[in-house]
Amino acid sequence: MSWYQPEPVVSLELLDVLGVAPESAVIDIGGGASVLVDRLLARGFTDVTVLDISDAALRAGRQRVGSDPRVTWITEDLLSWEPARHYDLWHDRAAFHFLSGTEVDMYRNVLLRAVAPGGSVIMAAFAPDGPERCSGLPVTRYSADELGAVLESSFQVVEHRREVHTTPAGAAQPFTWIAARRSSPRHRRRA
Repeated sequence: MSWYQPEPVVSLELLDVLGVAPESAVIDIGGGASVLVDRLLARGFTDVTVLDISDAALRAGRQRVGSDPRVTWITEDLLSWEPARHYDLWHDRAAFHFLSGTEVDMYRNVLLRAVAPGGSVIMAAFAPDGPERCSGLPVTRYSADELGAVLESSFQVVEHRREVHTTPAGAAQPFTWIAARRSSPRHRRRA
């Protein structure tokens, strides 16, 4: 839980930068115990999905939020998950940086299937000067350009940020954030 933060300030700020409306379908990747779902519901969002590999983390979120019909909880390994629908916003704070090698390609493929044309992505990963391990696991660190490259050319990064997160234990963890928008098919340039 070193990633835990009591307020998802940057997530909400980037949501506003992207102009994500309350009627948008939002998926929070690895967000089981995160309070982002609480804050989205408080803002009037009506279609929020939280996906996490940990049923215990999702239980913590469900206990806080209750059986709100605006929230769908999915216990699944993201890399083998088959999205049954499109989402207007893909949010991932602190899951992606645990992936490496072919897992990055698998992640991108799921993201590309899940994000609607014209949809948006908010991603955060450890910055180049961030920790090399988190919760005992190795991580990959990213600059804003490197995170943007993961999304390929069908996305345009509209904002990037650096955040130094202070863990519950008091350690400083620098993060790189990006907010990107996916091109709609009618807006893509033809060669």
